[in-house]
Amino acid sequence: MTDIMSMVPPERKRGAALALVESETSGGPGRRSFPNGSAVGIPALGSADFTRSSAGMEPGSFDRAARAVIARITGGVSPSALALAYTDWLLHLAASPGKQTELVAEAANKWMRFLQFASRAGADGAPCIEPLPQDRRFNAPEWGTFPYNLFARGFLLTQQWWRNATVGVNGVSPHHEDVVSFVARQLLDMWSPANLPSSNPQVLRRTIETGGENFRQGIANWCEDVEHHVRRLPPVGAENFKPGEAVAITPGKVVFRNRLIELIQYAPQTETVEAEPILIIPAWIMKYYILDLSPQNSLVRYLVEQGHTVFMASWKNPTAEYRDLGMQDYIDLGVMAALDAVSAIVPKARIHAAGYCLGGTLLSMAAAAMARDGDERLKTLTLFAAQTDFTEAGELLLFVDDAQISFLEDLMRSQGFLDSKQMTGAFQLLRSKDLIWSRSVHEYLMGEREPMADLMAWNADATRMPYKMHSEYLRSLFLDNALAEGHFRVGGRPVTIRDLRVPIFAVGTETDHIAPWRSVYKIHLLAETEITFALTTGGHNAGIVSEPGHPHRAYRLATRKAKAPYRDPDGWYDAAPRFVGSWWPAWQSWLSAHSSGRVDPPDIGAADYVVLADAPGEYVRAA
Repeated sequence: MTDIMSMVPPERKRGAALALVESETSGGPGRRSFPNGSAVGIPALGSADFTRSSAGMEPGSFDRAARAVIARITGGVSPSALALAYTDWLLHLAASPGKQTELVAEAANKWMRFLQFASRAGADGAPCIEPLPQDRRFNAPEWGTFPYNLFARGFLLTQQWWRNATVGVNGVSPHHEDVVSFVARQLLDMWSPANLPSSNPQVLRRTIETGGENFRQGIANWCEDVEHHVRRLPPVGAENFKPGEAVAITPGKVVFRNRLIELIQYAPQTETVEAEPILIIPAWIMKYYILDLSPQNSLVRYLVEQGHTVFMASWKNPTAEYRDLGMQDYIDLGVMAALDAVSAIVPKARIHAAGYCLGGTLLSMAAAAMARDGDERLKTLTLFAAQTDFTEAGELLLFVDDAQISFLEDLMRSQGFLDSKQMTGAFQLLRSKDLIWSRSVHEYLMGEREPMADLMAWNADATRMPYKMHSEYLRSLFLDNALAEGHFRVGGRPVTIRDLRVPIFAVGTETDHIAPWRSVYKIHLLAETEITFALTTGGHNAGIVSEPGHPHRAYRLATRKAKAPYRDPDGWYDAAPRFVGSWWPAWQSWLSAHSSGRVDPPDIGAADYVVLADAPGEYVRAA
């Protein structure tokens, strides 16, 4: 069998010693410089943009510093971007007498519906409006009794009116319309009757049952959370899920380390293994062990128990000194360095590469560059909730426009990174009913702590994002959609997903608010190769961590042959067969079907990739 390293283009062959050398002048092993100063297809950014001048104050630096202070107060949300959106909406609404008349008529109609409902609320109490399916705030039976049914239905009618008032105003920018509607919903949710103890029947019942003890316990919970926040401690209960102790405990060894990743090779669990190893590239926005949580729901453990050799990249949690690392560095020091190590440890096998979320997007870029350059080391490509086209990236796009990104860049420039707390706040806003208000009611008004679970503890273990990389990521992918449009540069030259020839397995999750499944599905528009698409129940995290035996799990699965006609996502959804249970076995069967048979397990490490530490390594433990 041909040695896998023979498939590597000459420019990709480099020794392990070179990979481990830290270059102070180039910013790390494998980092390259290109004549145009840009590695990723966005405008080249000079030293005045990404380094601090030692010759005095830079032009505009005082303004940037001032905006950075404001950004810390607003959580990174640009007041200018909000003002532009609301000005656009208000001016167009003021010039739309027809829309104004429609809203006045609708308000009168809703008042009549509410008064009619109130007049019979003590009798049959037939609701005048139903909440949206995903809104569970008023599902408890107590909300159907007088007067709490009036509070709930009045709020829902008001919420519906404001929704109609903020959309459909002719001439308003679609992006500004989405922003105005989103902010209006957030402000209304603050004043939901479910959030107030005097209008929430469940809280009142709990108060009577405990004699007010729920409020005492709620205050204690709140004080404890504030202390943890101020001292930057993990949430209460997360101490029971430390990596290497309760989670991330699948046996393995760290066989490679550079300034950006540690590479873990997991110990075999079977006498023979599939010939092709699996390399997993997780997102660097969070730590890798979501894929190696507790033993019962660890994807890594499941794979090794099925006879796969698994490698996992564990990203370094960057500090301010990493401010100048860009997307090209993440490709070189992350994906390509890991591929080089796997190729050296299992030298006669091609590689099943899998990427999760941003890690999947990064892996797609690297795979496209490999296809462009004739690097044939990949056997298959798997994408977990990973987008390659960002035109329909969901409500995250609310935080992406020139004004907002420029504001965020000022904040990141002053720090050298985007802090995990600042990033987590944006994700919480997308699901504020569940992640902010419902949790607050449960823990502070009801006085009940929700037991900490491994997935919740992992979710709180967030990481930072280097300034340059995150700026490039937001501008080139979210703002310019450069990867889908063929403008994204790797190694100084554009790459395209269309060059991929290896089979692809893509996973979307039905209720994903970070990578909506219809956006993930767009890989069908970009790649001409065979694509197997799985759509599983659950959200961005819980849908992926969907082990066999997990209750209430189901998925749809269908394969499109290479160069077959396109089917739109809704047509695919209607036609794809539905299966009850976890999608993991389906993926494992797909991997086996695309493998070349069973062999003896490879050694842990190699001559140039010696064992450095036990899994989970050092990087995952860094705060």
